[in-house]
Amino acid sequence: MLIGRLGKDPDVRYLENNVGVARFTLATSETYKDTNGDKVEKTEWHNIVVWRGLAEVAKNYLKKGSLIFVEGKLSSRSYEVQGEKKYFTEVVASDFRMLDRKDANTQGTTQAEDNKVSEPGPDEMEDDLPF
Repeated sequence: MLIGRLGKDPDVRYLENNVGVARFTLATSETYKDTNGDKVEKTEWHNIVVWRGLAEVAKNYLKKGSLIFVEGKLSSRSYEVQGEKKYFTEVVASDFRMLDRKDANTQGTTQAEDNKVSEPGPDEMEDDLPF
């Protein structure tokens, strides 16, 4: 399970029988203080792969910078380039959730911004207290 932001727009391709596969990178970050007390931010990059229907959703709704939750399994493979063996690890996602949904009617603001509740001002508070 990972929560992070897309490093690039999904790259969607179609295999035989019109099976879609989307690939993108996901950045996860952590912040901690080092031995000197200085704040350090560490970012890890993950290669994500989604198949079939999830690939279509990724193609239509995800873009660089999108915040998502990904659930899946690690998959490692190797290949040879000029006699040198290379290893590649990726997350094959079984599910993902978009965490920064946009509402078309608010022109780019998030639902959380639209659902903010402001505290009543001094003129709006009642004078009759029940105690």
